[in-house]
Amino acid sequence: MNLVAAVQHHSEDDMRYRREDDDGDYTFGQGDDTWLVNSPEAVAQAIKTRFLLWYGQWFLDTTEGTPWIQSVLGKQKPDTYNLAIRKRILETQGVSSITAFNTTVDGTTRRVTFTATVETIYGTTTVTSEA
Repeated sequence: MNLVAAVQHHSEDDMRYRREDDDGDYTFGQGDDTWLVNSPEAVAQAIKTRFLLWYGQWFLDTTEGTPWIQSVLGKQKPDTYNLAIRKRILETQGVSSITAFNTTVDGTTRRVTFTATVETIYGTTTVTSEA
């Protein structure tokens, strides 16, 4: 996935993200419906995209990314991974605050699911991610 191609910023206040289909692939050929523009959905897409970038993965800025290995995966304490995920969400452009945050741990599959209700500058959205 080319994260740079997914985002277009036209001005300080303009946020455009390429819409994804149900499989996470970019949509094309649908005119203006190809983009999420200045909406809670655009901010949700930004959060999801930021979760896909692992800490240290981007060669232009190795301090950028979600600290999956450092703070989330393995034998991390809930306080540690909740703080890391909340911080990543709050640092996303367009996010004003997190109004609800829930973590579900599945010991059988060893998966953690995060669900956050986020207040954005465009309205409210909910984001779910799994690690």
